[in-house]
Order: sequence, then structure tokens, then C-alpha cells
Amino acid sequence: MRIPVALFGLAVAVRAVLVAMFPDPAYPDSFYYVDVARAIAAGHGLNIDFVWIFAEVGNHLPNPAVLPIPSNAHWLPLDSFLQAPFISLLGPTALASAIPGILIGALVAPLTWLIARDAGCRPVVGIAAGVLSAIPGAATVFLGQPENFAILHPLVAATLWLTARGLKGDQRSFAIAGLLAGLATLARNDGILIGAAIGLVWLADRLRSWRARRGNRSWARTDDRPPISVLAGVGAFALFMLVMGPWWLRQLEVFGSISPTSSNGAALWIRTIQEWNSITADPTLQRFLAQGWGPIIASRWAGFVDALGNFVILISSVVLVPFLIIGIISKRHSKDFGPWFVYTFLAFAGATFLYPLHVPGGAFIHTAIGLAPHASILSVEGILILVGWLARRRRTWNAEAAGAVFAWGMVVIVIATAVIFTGQVQAGWDGSRQPRIALAAALTRLNVPAADRILSIDSGGIKYWTGHPGVVTPDDPIDVIESVARAYDTRWLVVERDDAARALGPVLAGTLHVPWIGAPVFSVPAADGGLPRLALYPVCTTAGDTRCGT
Repeated sequence: MRIPVALFGLAVAVRAVLVAMFPDPAYPDSFYYVDVARAIAAGHGLNIDFVWIFAEVGNHLPNPAVLPIPSNAHWLPLDSFLQAPFISLLGPTALASAIPGILIGALVAPLTWLIARDAGCRPVVGIAAGVLSAIPGAATVFLGQPENFAILHPLVAATLWLTARGLKGDQRSFAIAGLLAGLATLARNDGILIGAAIGLVWLADRLRSWRARRGNRSWARTDDRPPISVLAGVGAFALFMLVMGPWWLRQLEVFGSISPTSSNGAALWIRTIQEWNSITADPTLQRFLAQGWGPIIASRWAGFVDALGNFVILISSVVLVPFLIIGIISKRHSKDFGPWFVYTFLAFAGATFLYPLHVPGGAFIHTAIGLAPHASILSVEGILILVGWLARRRRTWNAEAAGAVFAWGMVVIVIATAVIFTGQVQAGWDGSRQPRIALAAALTRLNVPAADRILSIDSGGIKYWTGHPGVVTPDDPIDVIESVARAYDTRWLVVERDDAARALGPVLAGTLHVPWIGAPVFSVPAADGGLPRLALYPVCTTAGDTRCGT
């Protein structure tokens, strides 16, 4: 037990350090999960007083436009559910939101060791791969965020492991894999892909058995073991539905669809990523097809290339790629890694065909993080295979000792990439955080009422830092943004230089003046002397509001 306990302790320590270095949410996903968790803990249920994207309210300007609104039309609630009890006990603090991610995420290190041992790998493989799961290179920085990276990391890996155990005859493990797949789907929409992987493994195994019984021994490779039972398959599906069934019923009751942003086309049929944040784009299948096959194929190819780049950098830290390829070739017929191959294929297929425009924004990273534990095992296996091949050609080499040296050398290199990448990314996050902290102080100093609503590009982030309700500024013309301001009776507008609706860029630059936006009452100057990092403007949409002048 010493090895798994030590690996768990290492993983906890790494994630605790990440949280200590940057305890707050850093981007819209994590802001949203924390805001929803705080609403649950405060007794408001699954209701929030901000609109982070109009896809959550039907992809148009509602009439009437009201706040609060039901939450989780797009992002799913598991992480918020896990945070809420800690927030209830410890209050709405960054630490309360971080604790479940630290504890659950750290399970991935001993789990990786267990997967390697179950696959018959040498001890050094399990230990080195466990360390790589504790500190997974460039992906490490995201594991301290209060969202589902840390949850999906062990959850998907455990699902694949249990599915593999089912292939080797453990029917109960296969059924339990369905339960974990349900939890993964409750964490993210694309978690359904892991459920699909389980189903494909079951179907392929039944087909193998059928072909074997018909005497096609060459196809079956003399594998005459009993297939995964129908009972295990039904059990896996039943446990999946035990998790997802109640949630889908809630979605049907509240939104009229089990996947609102998919059914209305907002997530699937956009032609550019700008349309994701637009209320005038009309993302329908007919309009999507009308652009022609050239742009469609180009966008799908770009999604695949971006996903491959994400995998190479964040999952394999670049340096592990050649070893991973060797490991994949050596284990291509292994039952222990068969489900991993299936899910890897589905993950890339999803990024290529279902949501390619969302890949540059990080969608594939969430899907792929669960691939990392098995990938680390395959990478260390690849190192040992290569070193063993070289050792046979160098009589002075001890293959086992040399393999261990090379394996731990690569682990050190991956850890170094984690340190470098984490520092750079967190510095960028802090560059966005500091102006928002200053904004919160300014709103207090200006005695802005707590109920005043704010227009911004990241209403969830502004809610987290200021406590004010708000609405996202859509990526539409200025008159459409004005209609949003009037419909929701917003009182203030926040424009950030590094992330803003395109129509508001001239407002920040001072080259566009409209009567419903007043002069800035607060701004955060930029160190480079350029446009302000952030500016706060009064919004005047009611008669008698003189804050915007003439």
C-alpha cells in the first residue's frame, strides 16, 4: 500500500500547490461552475442571475428578458454539485470550491499505478506513470481549477480500466463502468463519448464471440473466451441511466430537450466561433450546409489538427510522443488498452465532426484529459521497449537499469515542462484577474447598488468578482447590444481590452460614441501605454437617467 498512498500524497500536494499559487477561477467554465455551486449552497437551486451566453436562453433575446434563469442548459452540473457542500460548510471561498477537485483529482495517480499493475506492466512503469499522472506536464496547470478537469482525469481513466476488466471476464466491473460513464456525462456533454466507447466495446466483443462460434478462427485469433454478458451490458446501461435519467428529465421539464444547446443548433451548426456568442446568427442545419462543402471540410480538418496539437502538447508534453507511439504499437492487441483505443478514436472523431470550432477554446482538452493516465503507461512502456532494443546492441548496457534511468529522466523533463507552462499560464490568468479585482473595488467605492446589472463579455466572471448580476455582450452589431441592454435593464458596461465583443472595441478606443453609453467612470490603465485593460461605463436605457450626458 505504500506506493499508491505515496502517489496519492504527491498528487494532493501538487494540486494544493496549484491552488495556493492561483486559488480563483481563471476562465468562463470555472467561473460558471463556482457561481452555480454558490447559488445551490445559498438555497437558490439551479438558478443563476446572469446570462453567460445566449445559447442558454434559446439563442435569441427572450421576451420578456428576465433574471434569474435556470442554469446548466449547456455546461453540466457535477462539479457544482461536488463544490456546493463544501461551500455550505466553509462559506463562498476559493478554498471551498477547490477542495473536491484536489481530493478527487489526486486519485488518478494511484489509479494509474493500479491500471499498470493490472495490465502486467513492470513495477517501474506503474510508479513512473503514476508520477506522470500526479504531474501531467503541460496539463498540470488546469488541474487546480475548480471545474471538471480534475474530476474527469481519474473518472474517465477508471471507466476505461473497468471496461477492460470486463473484456477479461469481470462482468461486475463492466457494469460499474456504466455508472462512471454516467458521472462523466453528468460532468460534460461530451462525456457521452465514454458511454459510446463502452457500448462499442460490448458490441465488438459480442461480434467476436459470434464469429468465433461460426468457425472464423482467423478473425477471432483463437480467442474463444466467453463474451461480455448481455446482463453486464444491460447493467452498465441501467447504471448509466441511474445517473443521467433524472438529469435528462430535469432538462426536458425546464428546457424541453435533454441537450438544449445541441437541439437548438447553437453548439453544432455554427459556421464560425463568433456565432457561438451571437443572437442574430440563426444556427440551423440548412444554413450550415448552405456554406458549401469547402468551408465545412476545412473547419472539420482544422478541428482535427487543433485536437492533435492539444494532445501532443497537453497530454504528451511533446517529448513523450515518440515513446507513446512505440507503446501503442506494442499494445495494439491488448485487452487492457483496447477500450482506450476506442475512446481515443471517438474523442478525435468528436473534435473533428461534432465540435471542431470549439476545440481551440479548450473543448477537446476536457475530453482528452481522461486519456492521459493510459497514455503515460504506454509512454513509459515505449521508453523501456526502445531502451531494451538499444541495450541488445550495446553489451555494456544493463537493459533494466538503463530503462529505469531513461524513464525517470523523461519524467523529470515532463515535470520541468509542467513548472514552466504553469508559471506562464498563471501569469496570463493573473493579468486578467487584477483588473477585475480593481473593478470590484471601484464599484464599492462608487456605491453602485448590489442589484445593478452589468453587461460584459464574461458575466460569470464579473459575477464572481463583483457579486453583480449581468448579461453577456453578444458578438453582434452595436444596436443589437443596445437591445440587450434595454431588455435586461442593465446599468453598467464593462469592456476588457483582451476579450470583448467586436462592436465594443471602438467604444474602448474612444472612436465610437452612442447616446446610451456614457463616458468611462473607471478604467485600468495598461502597462504598455495602449488602450485600458478594462473600462467601466454607465448604461442609460431609461428616461431621466442623466449619467450618460447628452
